[in-house]
Amino acid sequence: MDRREFLKASAITGASATLAGCGHPEHQLIRFIPEEELVPGVATWKPSICPLCPAGCGLLVRVMEGDAEVVRNGQIGLIKMGLAKKLEGNPAHPISQGKLCVRGQAAIQITYHPDRLRHPLKRTGPRGAGAFQEVTWDQAIDELASKVGALAEANNQGALAFWMRPSRGQRRELVAQFLHRFGAPPPFSFELFGEDVLRRANALSFGREQLPTFDLARTRYVISFGADFLGTWNSPVSQNIGYGLMRQGRPGQRAKLVQLEPRMSQTGANADEWLPIRPGTEGVLALGLAHVILNGRMRSADAAGRAGTLVDGWMNGLPDFTLPHVETLTGIAAARVERIARELAESAPAVAIIGGAPLAQTNGLFHALAVNALNALVGSVETPGGVFFTPIPNASSKPDAAGERERRRQSAAPTLDKLAAGILSAERPPIQILLLDEANPVFAAPPAWRVKDALQKIPFIASFGNFLDETSILADLILPDHSFLESWVDDVPEAGTTMAVASVAPPVMKALHQTRAMPDVLLDVARRLPRLNPPLPWQTFEQMLRASFEALPARAAPQTTPGVQPAVDVWSKAQEQGGWWAETPAGTRPPPNVATRDPGRPVSFVAARFDGETNEYPFHFLPYASQAFLDGSLAHLPWLQELPDVVTTAMWSSWAEINPKTAERLQIAQGNVVEIASRHGSLRAPVLLSPGIAPDVIAMPVGQGHEHYTRYATGRGANPISLLAPIVEEETGALAWAATRVRVSRVVGADLQLILFAGALRERPHEHEGR
Repeated sequence: MDRREFLKASAITGASATLAGCGHPEHQLIRFIPEEELVPGVATWKPSICPLCPAGCGLLVRVMEGDAEVVRNGQIGLIKMGLAKKLEGNPAHPISQGKLCVRGQAAIQITYHPDRLRHPLKRTGPRGAGAFQEVTWDQAIDELASKVGALAEANNQGALAFWMRPSRGQRRELVAQFLHRFGAPPPFSFELFGEDVLRRANALSFGREQLPTFDLARTRYVISFGADFLGTWNSPVSQNIGYGLMRQGRPGQRAKLVQLEPRMSQTGANADEWLPIRPGTEGVLALGLAHVILNGRMRSADAAGRAGTLVDGWMNGLPDFTLPHVETLTGIAAARVERIARELAESAPAVAIIGGAPLAQTNGLFHALAVNALNALVGSVETPGGVFFTPIPNASSKPDAAGERERRRQSAAPTLDKLAAGILSAERPPIQILLLDEANPVFAAPPAWRVKDALQKIPFIASFGNFLDETSILADLILPDHSFLESWVDDVPEAGTTMAVASVAPPVMKALHQTRAMPDVLLDVARRLPRLNPPLPWQTFEQMLRASFEALPARAAPQTTPGVQPAVDVWSKAQEQGGWWAETPAGTRPPPNVATRDPGRPVSFVAARFDGETNEYPFHFLPYASQAFLDGSLAHLPWLQELPDVVTTAMWSSWAEINPKTAERLQIAQGNVVEIASRHGSLRAPVLLSPGIAPDVIAMPVGQGHEHYTRYATGRGANPISLLAPIVEEETGALAWAATRVRVSRVVGADLQLILFAGALRERPHEHEGR
């Protein structure tokens, strides 16, 4: 509750008391008895976990007594309770190390958002109309259990599907075990800016099917192929900490950063060299660098090990990647490529990073394998200043092998486009019941996949979301989840540290509304299903978490006697500090987490395919993860709406970035409205001129353009995903979101405003002199 809401509540209380004195008790605002012991004016700090991106940063939450408007037993009133006031990074946590990004700071608005769903809802009108009525929790859970139980009675358990956002830890494990014991397929996840291509490449090259961790603090040279590792990619907070040490943490040493990308990102703006490489040729440049190193006898081909053997021509010195040929394909001058190669080889430790748009091409796996081979060649894998893989804690609460079976089955699970096509083509949809947990594929999928049409054919949809969005508005039943500050939360970070980490935290405050934690609702539903075999052994999600953490070794505790490990309550310690973590013994590498498999034959360069003929659609279209909204899932938070973009300073809007020379040729000026069209759709947006973009590229941030997503995001800006072609990377089936071509034309008379931070001062500086 902010100051304005507090004053309003105080005024209501005073007015109600006055009216009551006049004989109108029905106007009283109820004040509930506090449910916890509080010390007025004294703050406590409690651990939690940031849920806004996959990094899994540990938090400390400042909690103080305050008045809150709550719902209790169906009645609205005021109560004194401990309220979260501020979020900060947890200094003890290996990922955040006491730091927190701007998105993490805004996470507190999820709990206090005025458009949060406050109680269970049942659809009363046509799907998508947003017509719902309030129901009780008993009614909602009974209906969900009845629907799911009917599938079991009909021996049709496979018709139950669970779509959730990508996650790790026991929350996903609980869902996986529930589905396995019921006989349904494993949970399905779709993420616009997913990293399946990089995980697959790392599995092939190193036997580690996970994202990498970079020891930036100890490196001397970084070359980044499209990865905005200081902005939105992978584990930004830990990477920013490492980058700061890389630049200023060693007196007399300042590492160099080279960034290759067609559109300047936050990382590119911090680079010593920024090179606008031609889209779809990043792996060519990586192998051009390796060619120089190999033929200059600065390293031997054998040094790259398995990672090198996956690349065609590696043992012969990469004859297809001579400097003139690399220059022709990439647009980067041969002399510059040769200089960078020598700097990379002579500046050990050095590291190469790839992420973002290069992996979202039809030849994305080639780019990733090429960069992996380059890292292996210069000796940067599992060595100080290079690339590491975060150890995954070896503990689980599962009493059987359901989780491992789920992972194997998930590897063969259909992609979203195939799921939607299967539903649309079937007379009887293969999915009869769909459960949704913080997944919004209607917004995040290309229109050609027809995800919304597919969902309309599913007979029953239940959502656990606590906001209405483009997908949850199609639900028949909504069982709103607590916010993360009101729930038990856990996570197992995939990257960002060389320590094994399992994060956990209890609720930091009581629930404001009549919501319930999704894991506990699922356990309640499970108890009402007699055919769940075997039954889930936990009564609450807290019990499941405790079982998982008690299976972890107690090595996170400090030793007081050499060679003697003191007894420690791992569960209590984890709650106190926000998780469990342990150093990997020096000189050891974590074992492979996936069996390396033979890709069939070494990969070779095949030119990227782009949707749209060049003569009709002359520009590459680059949708990129917004600094504020990432993939659009955070657009409902007003602090992030008013956040100026770190590179352009644009805010509260959508915009299209165009090179000034291109704009001059098209007779387009700053702020003009243009129509951007692909073969699959069109949109309008104001123009922002940027010299940090290649002349043949048009870029737009993803995040705006929501049709249903609270008062702050609905109807604001345009959704660039609506232009994307339904092209995928063939090896993984991941969406090739950087493989669409577009055309651009000016629209005269359109009223769309480009909003820049201090825009008037920037555009008309002389009008404000002396003010």
